[in-house]
Amino acid sequence: MKLYNTLSRKIEKFESINPPNVDIYTCGPTVYSRAHIGNLRTFISTDVLKRTFNFLGYKVNHVMNITDIDDRIIKESKGEKNKQKEITQKYEELFFADLKELNIEIPEKTPRATENIEKMVEMIKKMIENDYAYKTEDGIYFSIQKSKNYGQLAGLKNVSKSKSRIKNDKYEKDNPQDFALWKFYDKDDGEIYWDTEIGKGRPGWHIECSAMSTKCLGESFDMHTGGTDLIFPHHTNEIAQSEAVSGKHFVKYWIHGGFLNIKENLSSEAEKMSKSIGNVITLDTLKEKNINSLSYRYLTLTAHYRSEMNFSWEALIGAQSALEKLCNFYNEIGNEIKKPDKKYISEFKKLLENDLAIPEAVALVWKLVKDDSVENSDKKATLLEFDKIFGFGLDKIEVQEIPQEIRKLAQERELARKNKEWEKADEIRKKIEGLGYELKDTKDGFELKSVK
Repeated sequence: MKLYNTLSRKIEKFESINPPNVDIYTCGPTVYSRAHIGNLRTFISTDVLKRTFNFLGYKVNHVMNITDIDDRIIKESKGEKNKQKEITQKYEELFFADLKELNIEIPEKTPRATENIEKMVEMIKKMIENDYAYKTEDGIYFSIQKSKNYGQLAGLKNVSKSKSRIKNDKYEKDNPQDFALWKFYDKDDGEIYWDTEIGKGRPGWHIECSAMSTKCLGESFDMHTGGTDLIFPHHTNEIAQSEAVSGKHFVKYWIHGGFLNIKENLSSEAEKMSKSIGNVITLDTLKEKNINSLSYRYLTLTAHYRSEMNFSWEALIGAQSALEKLCNFYNEIGNEIKKPDKKYISEFKKLLENDLAIPEAVALVWKLVKDDSVENSDKKATLLEFDKIFGFGLDKIEVQEIPQEIRKLAQERELARKNKEWEKADEIRKKIEGLGYELKDTKDGFELKSVK
């Protein structure tokens, strides 16, 4: 198995610290709002990585945190403890519902930040003792000038480590890039604080992941995953503070997924999907357009996990059509399942081991579908093996009652309506009706039924 390691900036052969085990930590959601499909792409990529290790015979121990305390959550809850719990519980439940919709396997452990304050305090105390951290008026900060390889993960070459006192009316710290480990209580925090040995207050964001990962997986472990947006400062700071506490190498392999950019249509410019920009799409948005969530999973697998991916409604409709075609093919070639084809399984395995070459693996599926030299019963068995990675649930999906070409026309009409191409939409509706199907618009998209 070879994977691209962000730390070394090259593809490396994977070697487990404790074979055949693989310990993986994933930065999970901050549960103050709904996850969008850009966020969810990263979790799909990690799911494929985990499934691949299992497929190759490893035993995976996967941990993903839930960030249920940070500045945004306090702002949303207005400092009310009951409101904070209500908000975080709501969005945590929605997040896990999204994972289920996308057929993402739930990690073995999903610790919450608020349940691990004691571990955070323990680590901060150790950093103070080891002279990596210092107190100011408003909190406890990590001194990056004490960190030997600070910024290596992000490839930072000009990190300022000069000691320069930075002052304002709230705090005084040694370096503008020093980051908060613990924030002392402020009246805006309201009821949300912890009384601890290091002071009354709450943790900084970065220490939360260091505490939960090392508590669950130890001071050194195999792999850490997340989106490229977390490389700096979050993952960079995780490394610095974790190694300051243990004196050991923190994580062996860092695996990062690319951004999801959004294109309103094929001719528009792509821009990063972001809550701050306000161009987010959730799984509920897909449902409103009568698009299955697994179609989005299929779409993400047509791009390499490390590459930026441009999302468009046209591409998603194409993905839905392709997935429906695959599911229908699987169901239509009989019920007999024999043995996976050795040649195809061997080629599939090589693609997985080559830094998760999943787009090529998807292409291999269609090569198999068209290969008349493989018996249908063996094709079914081979497709089921492939699906252990893809996670489409081929053996659970029923044949579509509405033909693929009719559903595709309805989706094209939906897109035309979205783009206010009313004449085109009317023409497509007439075509659908002429083929013997009734199309009814609903608040969730559309419904189709045969009138033959």
